[in-house]
Amino acid sequence: MVRAAVLTAVGSPLEITDIDLPEPGPGQVRVRLAAAGVCHSDLSLTNGTMRVPVPAVLGHEGAGTVVSVGEGVTSVAPGAEVVLNWAPSCGSCHPCSLGEVWLCVNALNGAASVYARTADGAELHPGLNVAAFAEETVVAENCLIPLPDGVPLIEAALLGCAVLTGYGAIHHSARVRAGETVAVFGAGGVGLATLQSARIAGAARIIAVDVSPAKEELARAAGATDFVVASETTAKDIRRLTGGQGTDVAVECVGRAVTIRTAWESTRRGGRTTVVGIGGKDQQVTFNALEIFHWGRTLAGCVYGNSDPAADLPVLAGHIRAGRLDLGSMVSERIALDGIPAAFDTMLAGKGGRALVVF
Repeated sequence: MVRAAVLTAVGSPLEITDIDLPEPGPGQVRVRLAAAGVCHSDLSLTNGTMRVPVPAVLGHEGAGTVVSVGEGVTSVAPGAEVVLNWAPSCGSCHPCSLGEVWLCVNALNGAASVYARTADGAELHPGLNVAAFAEETVVAENCLIPLPDGVPLIEAALLGCAVLTGYGAIHHSARVRAGETVAVFGAGGVGLATLQSARIAGAARIIAVDVSPAKEELARAAGATDFVVASETTAKDIRRLTGGQGTDVAVECVGRAVTIRTAWESTRRGGRTTVVGIGGKDQQVTFNALEIFHWGRTLAGCVYGNSDPAADLPVLAGHIRAGRLDLGSMVSERIALDGIPAAFDTMLAGKGGRALVVF
């Protein structure tokens, strides 16, 4: 038996309870979690914005140590430190054949499987494949990436979602060039990773935008040169800071229609907006045909940072070892498993950076 955070039904609070976790079968690996990040996507699963089969153990951003392996596993062995990859690519679907592994149509097939049971025998699904909100988990071999040397295991949990997403938004989607100006909307976990990544890319001016003035210190530590408290005049405030023209790039990490629209309006003519935040179906963003023509701006979605985790993780490790990427500065609080509901409340209130469950 291991302790885990279980979503019994959409809209219900998480239950911290014991679950019966089997030994790994063929092609599977059992991992003892060192830490798991509390991501907004987990909150979106609890409220139905995103859907997975339930009951499920949530958590998709984590790192830990391999306990045991099933038959046929060759890429890791017991004792290996690993990062969980919640969206493994199949390598054979159309997006994968084009090299767009972040759009793999089969990436979440494992979430429908039964991977464990509750103490009374009810079937449990692994939320987003990896079920990281648990002391231990069992995952498919392709849901693991060996942790590169020189990266602290606990903070490495952030590499599984927030950092890959923020880094990819800057380097793969927006393709920020040295000397450009960047605005980042939302200074939570992904936003802080995006700010650091913009600094790594050599952005000349980095403007953080958030509803909470209390996040200014976190944002500036991550690389923001300016901080704007979100309001009805945000786009004008950003244009004022950039000599009237707007930024070259805006990255939206919130997932709200008004924020997406404001991010787009904050860029210069010909500017680029990347949307990382996951919004609900009721969040409608509207544009008129003339402004699309006149401004010549680009609006793009971004899934998992448009990243290939196997290729990007060694690059990120290099930045960490060189001191360019600071994972610890993104963590606003370290909590136990039973602190996840309170961390959700903090997230809903627009406070803090990334809460990290440390086992």
